[in-house]
Amino acid sequence: MDISKDYDLFLEAIAGLMVIDKQGNVVYMNEQCADYINVDREKSLGKYVTEVFPSSNMQNLLTGQNKFNTNFYFQDGRMSVSTQTQLRKDGEIAGVLEYDMIQDIDALDDLLSKYGETLKDEMDYFREQVRNFKSTKYSIHNILGSSQKVKALKRQIELAAASNSTVLICGETGTGKELVAHSIHNLSARAFNNFVKVNAAGMAETLIESELFGYEEGAFTGAKRGGKKGKFQLADQGTLFIDEINQMPMSLQPKILRVLQEKEIAPIGSEKDIVVNVRMVVASNQDLRKLVGKGEFREDLYYRLNVFPINVPPLRERLEDIPELVEAKIADLNKELGKNISRVEANVYHKLAEYDWPGNIRELYNRVEAAMNYAQGEVLRMEHFNFRTDNSNLSLEELNQYGNPIEEVKKEAERKLINEVLMRFDYNKTQAAEYLKISRPLLYQKMKRLKIPL
Repeated sequence: MDISKDYDLFLEAIAGLMVIDKQGNVVYMNEQCADYINVDREKSLGKYVTEVFPSSNMQNLLTGQNKFNTNFYFQDGRMSVSTQTQLRKDGEIAGVLEYDMIQDIDALDDLLSKYGETLKDEMDYFREQVRNFKSTKYSIHNILGSSQKVKALKRQIELAAASNSTVLICGETGTGKELVAHSIHNLSARAFNNFVKVNAAGMAETLIESELFGYEEGAFTGAKRGGKKGKFQLADQGTLFIDEINQMPMSLQPKILRVLQEKEIAPIGSEKDIVVNVRMVVASNQDLRKLVGKGEFREDLYYRLNVFPINVPPLRERLEDIPELVEAKIADLNKELGKNISRVEANVYHKLAEYDWPGNIRELYNRVEAAMNYAQGEVLRMEHFNFRTDNSNLSLEELNQYGNPIEEVKKEAERKLINEVLMRFDYNKTQAAEYLKISRPLLYQKMKRLKIPL
């Protein structure tokens, strides 16, 4: 068998092969590379390299005298060691070619083990860093959508990742603020160190203080023997993500401010300060400026947090992304629910685009899951969705169908309120019941009566 001119065979056999032109746009990528970095090969062509592979630094070789570069990547829990080569034509830089020398951590381990115990120790250290890295669940690839709003958001994430400044992520409930925080960490120079998260909502003041700053042995009744490290210490050299920072108790806000200013923490019961190197990323589902105006949030802390603001767009401002979001959720739920949905009726997408989605992507995913539980075949249809609950306004024609129109309007208002409260508390039934000032069993009864998916 003559393979001397089977160039496609040669190119496909090269691990991680990618080529960019002098503008930094991807002009070639073999299928192995596309599979490895989990992108669509055809859709990637013509795009800027960091839009396809955010961790790439191939573009840096488009200028300067360096013709070769060796680079180490760690992306989504996988690693590779790559070689980059500057491509020149008629003496001018025409682009950059990159391929992977190693795509497997065990292969790297074998290689390093041949060159002495010193390098072997470094490999063991690297394995420990990998374990730390896996504390992040998401990357920028998990942010779905092709709208201009999403493209702008990803660009902001990339810029934030290149910085070490504090990031304030603002957005409505359900927009994916935590996903943005994970993505910033994964693209940053701190990616090999810990990503630690804490939610400031619903925690007692004393509990959240010990969670953040830790405590010394004997600091209070019930304190753990030997004390406990707080989130700031656990995130040292890495990233600390504080969600719902707007609910941080006023008494603790000066201590957060001190960490940002002095880079020191004081564990409860300790007489000695501890220096920490932590990059803070915080999120809020409320406008902190308005809270400052009401006296519910410290102005000086707000300005220290609002160094690199990122606003996550609500779903109603990126409705064109709904089909992509729905298809991705269906693919996940097919495995989880044992379904085989392969298509969605076009009129379903039209109907979904008419709603304003107060619960954003989280609400959309909940609706899709509820609909899939009713679907029997391979197609998700209109009748699988309870679209009528999307609006509190019923026409007179609709009300005429019911024996008691006034009672139906009351039910519709109650249904809408419960849905919105559930979304506000991320479908935590206990918190929703407390907010509504009813018992949890009564909430379940109302949800069943009003046909709200459990």
